[in-house]
Amino acid sequence: MSIFHDKRILLGVSGSIAAYKSADLASKLTQAGAHVDVILTPGAEKFITPLTFQSVTGRRAYTDADLWGGEAHVLHVGLADQADLLVIAPCTAHTLAKLAHGLADSLLTITALAYRGPLVLAPAMDGGMYEAPATQANLETLRKRGAVVIGPAEGHLASGLVGKGRMVEPAEILGHLRLVLGRNGPLAGRSVLVTAGGTQEPLDPVRVLTNRSSGKQGYALAQAALDAGAQVTLISAPTALTPPVGARLIPVETAQQMLQAVLTELPSTDVLLMAAAVADFRPQQAASEKIKKPSRTPDAPASLIVLETTEDILGTVARARSETKRPLVVVGFAAESQNLIENALEKLHSKQIDLIVANDITAPDAGFNVDTNRVTLLAADGTQESLPLMSKAEVAEIIIKRVLALLET
Repeated sequence: MSIFHDKRILLGVSGSIAAYKSADLASKLTQAGAHVDVILTPGAEKFITPLTFQSVTGRRAYTDADLWGGEAHVLHVGLADQADLLVIAPCTAHTLAKLAHGLADSLLTITALAYRGPLVLAPAMDGGMYEAPATQANLETLRKRGAVVIGPAEGHLASGLVGKGRMVEPAEILGHLRLVLGRNGPLAGRSVLVTAGGTQEPLDPVRVLTNRSSGKQGYALAQAALDAGAQVTLISAPTALTPPVGARLIPVETAQQMLQAVLTELPSTDVLLMAAAVADFRPQQAASEKIKKPSRTPDAPASLIVLETTEDILGTVARARSETKRPLVVVGFAAESQNLIENALEKLHSKQIDLIVANDITAPDAGFNVDTNRVTLLAADGTQESLPLMSKAEVAEIIIKRVLALLET
């Protein structure tokens, strides 16, 4: 279940051309299961209408006209009391100044003054305005009070100049909101190490031996651990995915590099989620120059590539764990094309891990390069649980719940 499910998010929109991005943010939050109430400042209404937000959230959007309506004396209090999180995106220099100095002359600022929960600000303004000493002082004041400030980003500004002042994209804001909502979760204070993606073993300067792993399940695990409040380190082989906001990324390519990264992080790790598809073989020796295709004559010799086995990361972790007792919990993955349960159980016991996630990579709707998975969870205590087809995000959430149970035993 998404961390946004049934959360009440109060979205403030102030007067910036970036207000159009806020409609996308409101839509994404709603799709994630949040109840989104929007407050527009008079300036925001010059760029975007309340109807736009009502259309994507299915809920009423508020303006200053509501401040002077029949429920004015309680509206801002009700909005503030019901919200789990207040985010103002875009937040202009003018709104920042009002917040920093406690001014309450609009529905948004009076609600912000009454609000007692986490405050997230996504500034948007011209570069010169952002760099102005007054703006920087206001931001520092708000940070000291506990506000989370996201961005701004560098890029092309409405003035035609290029600089720092663009509101960050809604997808990134969403990641920061997840961090804020999850920071006191059940894994708060715990360190989680996640490996993801398919390692690449060089054949020559151009080619590599790799596998079909997209990294989606590993990245979903990293996000689920962050949602539960953990400090997350993500060791990732090359992938097209964007790391979750808040995860510390360690990029690697080969199995050897991944092993070294895991061993370096191991002493400070509470939970290891070994979701990477580590290559089992690599060329015994990578060519220093591109290997050329041989001639097609009948007597031309065939190219011969000699392979050797790669490092056994989980086996190495098991040996280190027997001495240091860390990580406290180790979860492995078994992607199999035959004898799924038998092969997974063998790996579970030989690598001395606590839980293994087995999936049949021959299934068209599970495994590599799809957003869904169908897995069986096998625990060291002998219990087994087969999960139905579900999204990889849902699989990750269930695995994190199992990890929490293992930490409590």
